[in-house]
Amino acid sequence: MSDPVPTDRPGKETGQYEETDSVTRRKFFKVVIGAAAFLNGLILGIPFLRALINQSPLKKLSYVEVGDIGSLPAEQPTDMNFPLRSSDAYLHEEVIHSVWVVKHSPTEATVFSPICTHLGCHYKWNPEDGRFECPCHGSVFTISGKVIGGPAPRPLDTLPYKIENGKLFVEWERFKVGISEKVRA
Repeated sequence: MSDPVPTDRPGKETGQYEETDSVTRRKFFKVVIGAAAFLNGLILGIPFLRALINQSPLKKLSYVEVGDIGSLPAEQPTDMNFPLRSSDAYLHEEVIHSVWVVKHSPTEATVFSPICTHLGCHYKWNPEDGRFECPCHGSVFTISGKVIGGPAPRPLDTLPYKIENGKLFVEWERFKVGISEKVRA
C-alpha cells in the first residue's frame, strides 16, 4: 500500500473533517439566495392568493348609483350608463356598464341587464317595433323582457334596484348565458 498523502487538514485521510464555526462563503450565499427566493415568492404570491380568495361565487353585491330616475319617460326603455370600480388581484379600474331601465312610476321600475341571454351580445331597443332586439343571432324580447323570437333560452335578466330621493341604485351582476336558468356568473 501507498503511504497516506500528508495534508494540512486533520482527518482528511479518514474522510472526516472538523466542523468549524466560521461562516464560509458557500454557506453565506446559500442563506442570501434562500432569503431572496423566499421574499420573491412571498411578493409574487400575494396577488395570486388575493385573486383566488376574491373568486368567491357568493361575493356580496352592493348598490351603485346609476342616475336620476325622475327625468326618465314613463314606459319607455332608457339605456343608462354608470361607472363601477372593478378589482382583479392588484389591478383596480373603473369600468362603464349600462342597464336598460323601464320606469313605471316615480317609485317603480324594471331594470334589465344589457346582455342577451343567448350568447352574451348587447341588445338594443327598437322604438318602431316596440321591442328589444339582439343583432347577433336575432333574439327578440318584449318591453317586459319575455322572449318572442330567436334562440334566447330565457327572458331578459332583471337586476335588483332601489330608488332613493329620486336616484336609481342598481346591484350590478352578470349571469351565465345560453342556459335556461338565471345563474350568477
